[in-house]
Amino acid sequence: MKKRYILLIAGILISLGFMRYYPIDGYEYTGIKRLYQIRQFQKDSVKYNRIPKGAYKKWADIQLHLTNKTTDSVEDLFVVDSDFDRKIKRITPSGNYSLAIMDMSDPENLRYAEHRETVGYQPGSVGKLAVLLAVFDQLEKICPDSYEERVGYLKSIKVTSRYWGLGDHHTIPIYDIEKDRLTKRQVIASDEFSLFEWLDHMVSVSNNGAASIMYREAMLMAAFGQEYPNLDAEKAEKYFKETPRDSLTNLANTVVNQPLRDLGIKESEWKLGGMFTRPPERYVGRKGGSIGSPKGLMKFLVKLEQGKVIDKESSLEMKRLMYMTDRRIRYARSPRLDDAAVYFKSGSYYKCDRTKDPNCASYAGNVFNYMNSVIIVEQDNGVKYIVCLMTNVLNKNSAGAHMYLASKIDDVVNETANINKPEIKEEKYVEDKDESDN
Repeated sequence: MKKRYILLIAGILISLGFMRYYPIDGYEYTGIKRLYQIRQFQKDSVKYNRIPKGAYKKWADIQLHLTNKTTDSVEDLFVVDSDFDRKIKRITPSGNYSLAIMDMSDPENLRYAEHRETVGYQPGSVGKLAVLLAVFDQLEKICPDSYEERVGYLKSIKVTSRYWGLGDHHTIPIYDIEKDRLTKRQVIASDEFSLFEWLDHMVSVSNNGAASIMYREAMLMAAFGQEYPNLDAEKAEKYFKETPRDSLTNLANTVVNQPLRDLGIKESEWKLGGMFTRPPERYVGRKGGSIGSPKGLMKFLVKLEQGKVIDKESSLEMKRLMYMTDRRIRYARSPRLDDAAVYFKSGSYYKCDRTKDPNCASYAGNVFNYMNSVIIVEQDNGVKYIVCLMTNVLNKNSAGAHMYLASKIDDVVNETANINKPEIKEEKYVEDKDESDN
């Protein structure tokens, strides 16, 4: 089987000295090919309507905003502001809505609001952030003294999908630089991308196969340690075939969940139960279900802004990977956010009982119908806030409701700037033809 190839680390470290840009202008830094095409559009002044104004933030502009908040317990920052909380509760729909909001526009005077914030939901694709954390956690263990070396591995180590990435109907963008051609298709077994690109496929377009592949790589990093950078696919597959299934299941559970516990996030607040695709289950089982709560997810994002998720460099890199430079969906599609930079992950999980309703539609389950949005919003006027919203509203695609609530929340947080803007009215949500997120 084809070996991974690794560029000489020395060469990588030299080249990193000339790299200043990410995300769109970050192709040289990351090697994520889809960024190259958008960057060329910018250079050639080609009109590109797929993304709004707020998606053109540059590498140097992406920063962490709570690094001066050095408190050991993130709970100390969750002090409810009664006036802010009252305004948020006034616009929050009744029923199965849960949320937590942190206004960090003024880090010295944080405003926090919450509503049913400890209620647990199936997080869907929001759980992929736990895989993102697991990868950076394991890279830090392999290269504890050099963040540049970790970035070098993310860019240069290439791995194939094999069976791990199969079974997901979601597509990934594949850009051929030489032919200047972008295609979108499902992951196939022979696909080979760098760790950076697989992470981008996992977060940007929420591909489930990419999530299982990066889950696999986090497990291999934990199992092989310093040997991981030289590990080939054949040896990796031999490891999975020869290691007892219960041992692999325990390792998988520890790799993704222990970093959450290290951040002070309880099991009841956020845990991941297993892989995102079925083929890996021949070797790696599930261990309980997945659960998430607004409070647990808020802890993660606040820690990220503090620079305390692994370390400051890792926190910033994870935030860059969450920065949306693709089409916006659901909560993030609110017109109030068009000019804002958004760092976003959405997730959904639903089930239909068609004996009750043969017309039960996608994302409108009548048994359960989870839809979740976590977002960091940065407006041009300095208003910055975090929202973790989780819902379980039956028989209704809640994408439009999330988008509408996003506008209402921005009107509360960004009150002075929005006071003279036209009122946003709830409207029917029309999905893009390639929009999907599980």
